[in-house]
Amino acid sequence: MSIGPIMLDLRGYILEDDEREMLRHPLVGGVILFSRNYQDIAQVGELCRQIHALRQPPLLIAVDHEGGRVQRFRQGFSALPPCHCFGKLYDEDKLRGLQLAEQAGWLMAAELLAIGVDFSFAPVLDLNKGISDVIGDRSFHREPEIATELARRFIRGMKAAGMPAVGKHFPGHGSVKEDSHHAIPVDRRRYEDIAMSDLVPFERLINAGLPAVMPAHVIYPKIDDKPAGYSAVWLQDILRQQLAFQGAIFSDDISMAGAEVVGSYHDRAVAALHAGCDMVLICNNQHAAVKLLADLDLTPQPVSQVRLMRMHGQASDRSFTDLRKDGQWQSVSKAITVLERSPELKLGDDEINS
Repeated sequence: MSIGPIMLDLRGYILEDDEREMLRHPLVGGVILFSRNYQDIAQVGELCRQIHALRQPPLLIAVDHEGGRVQRFRQGFSALPPCHCFGKLYDEDKLRGLQLAEQAGWLMAAELLAIGVDFSFAPVLDLNKGISDVIGDRSFHREPEIATELARRFIRGMKAAGMPAVGKHFPGHGSVKEDSHHAIPVDRRRYEDIAMSDLVPFERLINAGLPAVMPAHVIYPKIDDKPAGYSAVWLQDILRQQLAFQGAIFSDDISMAGAEVVGSYHDRAVAALHAGCDMVLICNNQHAAVKLLADLDLTPQPVSQVRLMRMHGQASDRSFTDLRKDGQWQSVSKAITVLERSPELKLGDDEINS
């Protein structure tokens, strides 16, 4: 069986019988987990084991686990700070900022791999220009060169643990006020202006071998009248051809308001796949997901299969308990969680989708 182009979510802590059948559908290729799927480490580890055991090749298991506001699993996991804290440290002490960014990438990846998660939708490559509240402190920095340096080190840490990275939100969500979870953001800049700032981290990290990207539900009307995630101009002409990107493209959640401009769930999924996405996320509407699987008529593309197969994380040979006994984990977790406890960096939990 192939890896299908649809990624779905689950209702709760356990895999229900109807969900098992849904995940066996040939168009399904992955599962994204949320806070509602996490009770404790043992429970989520068993959930991941059952998901992976359903079929061969195993379904991909993903989660949004950046740190700060966007960390789905809390109790028992190291508390990760928002990425802007590494930019703040960089401004004060460049080497320390880079070192801790790399350690945070390793820590995040090592803990998730130990429970069976393949990858996190991280890191955010958007720039924090003081415009977008939904991006804000999720960004490493406002300066593209510094954001690139920090993200490169974060990705290096992930890779050392055995996890592929997903850079988001291509070509940049940091220059619009509207939140694409609740509105349809429009960025009216020229391509040249985007290329000189927001696009820089993506271009540099693609050249360094970035495994995957997630496009933004943002319309850039001077380039195309469609949101980037539905735009063949952005995904094929610019991302694939001009930037020579060879990795996987994951849509952002097509249940978000920023995706509604395209039409029905079926229309959104077809548009994203035709534009160039390898996998489409549909979250928080299982009824719509089931209907989509029944209505969608397509055959998974071989080239997408190859890209998606590369997104399997390197299975950890250590349990989470064993990982916590490791000297590297103990020293890194202490260094990173101290940052998260800083009062000016402390943030609440949130159910932001990607």
